Amino acid sequence: MSARGKDDNSARGKDDNSARGKDDNSARGHVAARARGSVAARARGATAVLEVDRVTMRFGGIVANEEVSFSVREGEIYAIIGPNGAGKTTLFNAITGIYQPTEGHVRFMGQRVRRLATPWLFLRSALIGVATAIGATISLHVSVLWEQSIGANMIYGEGFAWGAGLRSFWQTLMSTVEGHGWIVPAVGFALGVGAHLALWFGARRTPDLISRAGIARTFQNIRLFGEMTLLENVLVGMHARLHTGYFTSLLRLPRYFTEKRRSIEKGMELLRFVGLEARAGEAAGSLPYGSQRRLEIARALASRPKLLLLDEPAAGMNPTETVDLMDLIRRIRGSSVTVVLIEHHMRVVMGVSDRIVVLNFGKRIAEGTPEEIRNNPECIEAYLGKEELG
Repeated sequence: MSARGKDDNSARGKDDNSARGKDDNSARGHVAARARGSVAARARGATAVLEVDRVTMRFGGIVANEEVSFSVREGEIYAIIGPNGAGKTTLFNAITGIYQPTEGHVRFMGQRVRRLATPWLFLRSALIGVATAIGATISLHVSVLWEQSIGANMIYGEGFAWGAGLRSFWQTLMSTVEGHGWIVPAVGFALGVGAHLALWFGARRTPDLISRAGIARTFQNIRLFGEMTLLENVLVGMHARLHTGYFTSLLRLPRYFTEKRRSIEKGMELLRFVGLEARAGEAAGSLPYGSQRRLEIARALASRPKLLLLDEPAAGMNPTETVDLMDLIRRIRGSSVTVVLIEHHMRVVMGVSDRIVVLNFGKRIAEGTPEEIRNNPECIEAYLGKEELG
């Protein structure tokens, strides 16, 4: 009887503990889901921070992205997932200006981020064209110009007559042009103007411009300065937001010291935010892998972005570091920074994302909430393959 009573009590205790554990887990899950749902509801009424409009990236005959479109709302955590080779990092490179989209557009805060053509651009192009035209003419008639302007005005023992030499040079140049026609100067002018405008348009949308606009990113392969300290790495990320010029720094004016002090204070604040303040003076290369990932995030945040792109931030992390990363991503969103992440770790993706887009072979195959993506047949097929009935 006593044994039976103990068995009953033990069984009841186990059942109670099991039930409580299930209830606690269920409650936590519901709380997380409610929190994510609340944020998603707020995001639905927000403006689009990032709009990717039918972006295509071709490399010769290889199509890495094909007409990919999606938008990210302000305050969201948005995930881009897909098998290896789906074109996720290529898309990040197109968004941040490392690649120029073959087709389609990327808009940030409703506008395409690119340099604007101004009157000064065309004036500079004209000046470069004139310089190129003169250079082309000189190179074609250099022997005549030398004899008429340099040789004729060089008097040994008395030096060079600069005034007479320059006048002779210009007169000889103009007479040469009149005698041989304006074809060479015209071609030189056209080449100078065309080359300058081609270079300008090629650099119209560059990573530095996009960073200044408010987009920051981390990379799939960690790109820290290993010999520099943690604080120095973070200070590098502030470069686009500093205002002290060359001469102010060279002359050590008060503004230099004021901005330097504020930068260090902000850098320490960011290291504290990612949990690395105590190691601020250590070399970045001495950190374990997970801490290097967090340092890279701190450096990206140093540019004060409105949109943060994280490329596989959980790669190589152990379970504890992964949980800490999820908390960090939520806190970043809480600091009014919209987050877009590429990730293969499904626990991270499903745990923090408000919405998810799925790429496969460069194409978008699905978009929706974590629950919708989890049950989407196309997504399951992309990851696990299609069962063939024989």
